[in-house]
Amino acid sequence: MILAFDTHYFDDKAKTVAVQFENWTDEVPHQVYSEILSDIQPYESGEFYKRELPCIVSLLKQVDLTFIDIIVVDGFVVLDDEGALGLGGYLYDALDQKIPVIGVAKNNFAKIDTLKIPIQRGDSKKPLYITAKGISLQQAVSYIQDMHGEFRFPTLLKEVDRLGRE
Repeated sequence: MILAFDTHYFDDKAKTVAVQFENWTDEVPHQVYSEILSDIQPYESGEFYKRELPCIVSLLKQVDLTFIDIIVVDGFVVLDDEGALGLGGYLYDALDQKIPVIGVAKNNFAKIDTLKIPIQRGDSKKPLYITAKGISLQQAVSYIQDMHGEFRFPTLLKEVDRLGRE
């Protein structure tokens, strides 16, 4: 099984949602998990993981991780070509490096060149940026390219975003 996460912030709260699916080509989630947490850390430039990682880790308590093969996060797994950790990298470490993590970012991060691959889906001229830990970057790109949806952003990643905004 695969989990894809997204978190949305409002006031001092955060709503984190995960969709669980079986195959990269799935159009609808197998299961949806969500949680709202209060007293969320304020955003710190360059330290985004401090805000979002606790939300994801808390929501993971609802999931039987023995069935999870890969996790997808909205953002970067590494932040530079030396491997400085982004949100996904910290999540990978929090899971004792047992579950691969793929980062799918909508915007480029200039400090990283060789450890990210831009991909284009559909007719979009604007790429998505893929990073990964625990899985080869090429395999991660292949999985995201295979995801359902004819547009730039895959259907299930769009769905997890929509559910977070509800």
